[in-house]
Amino acid sequence: MSVVVSLKDVVEAMDFQSDELTKYLNRRTGEIVAVTGEDRHLAENNELDVAGLSDWQRESVLNAREVLDSGDFVPLPDKFEIHEWAIMERFAISQTARSIRTELINAIHGRGAYRMFKDTMRRLGVEESWFAFRETAFEDIAKDWLEEHGIDYK
Repeated sequence: MSVVVSLKDVVEAMDFQSDELTKYLNRRTGEIVAVTGEDRHLAENNELDVAGLSDWQRESVLNAREVLDSGDFVPLPDKFEIHEWAIMERFAISQTARSIRTELINAIHGRGAYRMFKDTMRRLGVEESWFAFRETAFEDIAKDWLEEHGIDYK
């Protein structure tokens, strides 16, 4: 019997990825584990003597090695697979009010697009709609990813 993963947990974990932190799903247990770039680098160094590390760092490196060496862990979609700018664009285009649509589309082009979009959607009062739209987009990405990896979810 395979594990059933919480879609909500996967979406939440996807939301907190960064350049220095990758989250992995253990397809056997459903556990989501975070690995920092530093821990990944240390774990990949086969000559590293973990005995010389502090207790917390040794544990982190050993966990990272388990994640990297085991076939049970798969990395969650990263920022390139999520492509939040495209989600912002789809949200802007989906607006029925022409003035809102135009302002949001203009906000996502040029330097500081994320900040400008955030400020514009707050000013226009569509913040709640944006977060619902974004959540649905993340859920769709997570569902596609889970199905692609043959992982059951609820």
